[in-house]
This record gives sequence, C-alpha cells and structure tokens, in this order.
Amino acid sequence: MSRMGDVLAGFHAAWEFESDSVLIRYQRGLRTPKLLSALGQRRIPLSAIAGVTLAPGRRGTVVLRAEPRPGADPLMEAAAGQLKEGSDPYRLVLPAERETLAEYYADELRSRLTGSGPAERFLVDAPEAPLSFKAYDGKASFDGRTVRFRWFWTGASSAKWKAGDQSFAVSELSGIEWRSPEVFEGHLRLIDGQDTTVQPDQDPATVVFGLGYGPVHESLPFAAAVLAAVRGRGASTAVPAAAVPRRDPADIADRIRHLGELHQAGLVTDEEFTVKKAELLAEL
Repeated sequence: MSRMGDVLAGFHAAWEFESDSVLIRYQRGLRTPKLLSALGQRRIPLSAIAGVTLAPGRRGTVVLRAEPRPGADPLMEAAAGQLKEGSDPYRLVLPAERETLAEYYADELRSRLTGSGPAERFLVDAPEAPLSFKAYDGKASFDGRTVRFRWFWTGASSAKWKAGDQSFAVSELSGIEWRSPEVFEGHLRLIDGQDTTVQPDQDPATVVFGLGYGPVHESLPFAAAVLAAVRGRGASTAVPAAAVPRRDPADIADRIRHLGELHQAGLVTDEEFTVKKAELLAEL
C-alpha cells in the first residue's frame, strides 16, 4: 500500500489506499445515503484509525470497516453514535465474492496502524465552511468564525422571536450538541456557558429539527465544522500522519504468500502482482 492508486471499490464508495492514509470517495446517486453523497470524499490518516474489521453483511455482501479513534474525527464526535449503519462513512460494503481481496486489504491496513487510544486532537479534516442548512424554526449558517441563526416566523417560538436573530463567535463557544433529525426532539445546540436545560424550542442558542427539516446530510457536517473550529482544528489543519514503521521480514513473507494466492485465484493481475511484490520487497 505504499503506492498511490490501489483502489478497493464497493457499493456507494471506493477506498484508495496510500502509505499514510485512506482516501474515501463516495458515489453520488439515488441509492447512496445522502450523508455520504454530501461528504463527497474524505481523507482518513492511518493515525486516526484504531482498528479494522471484516464481517459478513446482508444479501451476499461483506463489510470492511475502519474503526476511528475516539476524538480523531469531528464528524464522528458530533454524531456521538447516532448515525444509522447505512450512513456510516467508515463502512465499505462489497460483494461476497470479493471477501478474499477485502481480507488482504484489511490485513494491510492493520499492519500499518500507529494509534489506538483516544486522540488528543482532531486528525481528520472537518467539512469546509461556509455551510448552512434550514431547520424547522430557522436557518443556520457558519462562515468559519461565526455561527448565525435567523428565525422563521412560521416555526420559531415567541421566546426566540423576542431574543431576535442570533450570532455566536466561535471564540465564545465551548462545544455543540447535535441530536439527529431522525429522532424525537432533534436539534443543534451551541454550548456557550448558558443554561443547557432550557427546552430546545425556547433556547435562542438552538435550532430545532422537524420532519423534513434539518436533514442529517446538512446538519451533521455543519455541526462537525463548528466543533472543529471550537477546538481549534479547522478544516485545513489536519495533523500529519505518523511515519510508517518498517515491517518485520516474516510479516512481509506472509504478505507475499497471500498475494500469490490472490494471483493464482485470478483476483490480482500479473502486473498488479509484480508491482505489489516489488513494493513489499522494497520495505525489507
């Protein structure tokens, strides 16, 4: 995986493996979950991955998944475990007949991981500002420095109307609270030292989601960008991945044997086998 261009394509996404990261390109289409389509692509440093799993999926598929380190990805931190399985940006669903090839890449990834515990800072880029979305009671916008809420007369409570449209400098915020629009009382709350026990529809620091308003694919990247800015990790300041250590010769020999099995099974072409074997030998 030291050469750019190694690609594993599945349903809705393709993973491009590089020496220090995985570039995930999400497809655009009616069947692709909207969140993945909206993300477009994401580069995940290997230092941001804690582990890799490969498991049987549904209807003749297998699922390759990278497990992000806690605290490494602002998107996953903002989501706080609320994403549905199909919208998980770290899952790659493949036809079952590609299980052997997927297992090979899973092993490759595992051998290059450099961290496991919580990350001290965000390692994955946040979505880039400016961002905006429409909630039930107002429109939220973020330019990278300031979050603004503009209330809708058709949805905002009298308490929000009395408070007026709101502006929050990132420097004044300590965090965010995102509750998925797909659950009851979904909302995006800005935490600025005020009372967070106030009902979301009465809190001028909160926009409320409703049926058809504030969809996940718009509100979650927004929340992630704000969270990254609050913690001082903007979209253009991802931490460089750690240097990849040299491998054990016995491990490389095992990789070459596995590569040969893939070649004999017709899952790797002659050219791919030759190039990949040379790359592995170069790491000795």
